[in-house]
Amino acid sequence: MTPADEPQTLASERRAPARASAHESPASATDPTASRRCEPGKVYLVGAGPGAADLITVRGMRLLESADVVVHDALVDPELYVHLAAERIDVGKRSGDHTLPQDEISEILIRLARAGRRVVRLKGGDPFVLGRGSEEALALCEAGVPCEVVPGVSSALAVPALGGIPVTHRGVADAFCVVSGHPRDLDDAFTLPRHRARLTVVVLMGVRTAGRWAGELLARGWPGDTPLAFVVWGGRPEQRVVRTALGEVAGRSAEDLQSLGVAAPAVAVIGAVAALSAAIRSPAGQAIPPAAPITTSAAPESKP
Repeated sequence: MTPADEPQTLASERRAPARASAHESPASATDPTASRRCEPGKVYLVGAGPGAADLITVRGMRLLESADVVVHDALVDPELYVHLAAERIDVGKRSGDHTLPQDEISEILIRLARAGRRVVRLKGGDPFVLGRGSEEALALCEAGVPCEVVPGVSSALAVPALGGIPVTHRGVADAFCVVSGHPRDLDDAFTLPRHRARLTVVVLMGVRTAGRWAGELLARGWPGDTPLAFVVWGGRPEQRVVRTALGEVAGRSAEDLQSLGVAAPAVAVIGAVAALSAAIRSPAGQAIPPAAPITTSAAPESKP
């Protein structure tokens, strides 16, 4: 068969230039998000990790870089998202100052996803460790919105480590528990364990209520001389560690503790491990001093 005998349809297909689909917008060729908006949206609940921006997971960072919208909390390091082209929505919750109620945050996520947006809900630490990420996941599921959880490095474990405090140590502590220092109602009791010599208690969001939960721990049999450390602004350049004993904190007001250098955000560590750190060095490279009644150690800048 010669080229002249070739079926007309095949020849015309070979000569015809490529044409865009009648349903494809010309903008999709230059805007990678345009075609995606025609598809169902999805929400990624991403843990940003504690403090510094470079403590986020690799997967979390990749999702941020491909997001259409980033819905972030207050304590997330802005270096994670300020350079992105994505739309940014601050729904941050600060101590005593909630920008938006939780139900409204969930509604924002649902609305964005239904508009075909690729949404990263960026939360400090790990979204499922006292971060209300499970509430948002359930709301998305009930609304029929696809959702994926990307775990983060939890501040409950990482912030003590950044302060030179292990939550477990052979022969000293072989178990730990994480509790919220932020009761739903002011009159609610804290979920605190009875004294165990080799147990470490980590309290998140507990600066404003430290005098109360410290008193409740004493009532549960914890000795007044039990070491207690507050790691303030963990993972940030302004990080500092305030060391004291449980009995020194019981009954104190938040204002009283603030005068000693204890302020939110901070992670409290109660137990024998809070006295361990004389030989451990912080990320800035300085040795962290051993425990003493109400002492503060700050992280000076690293020397070249």
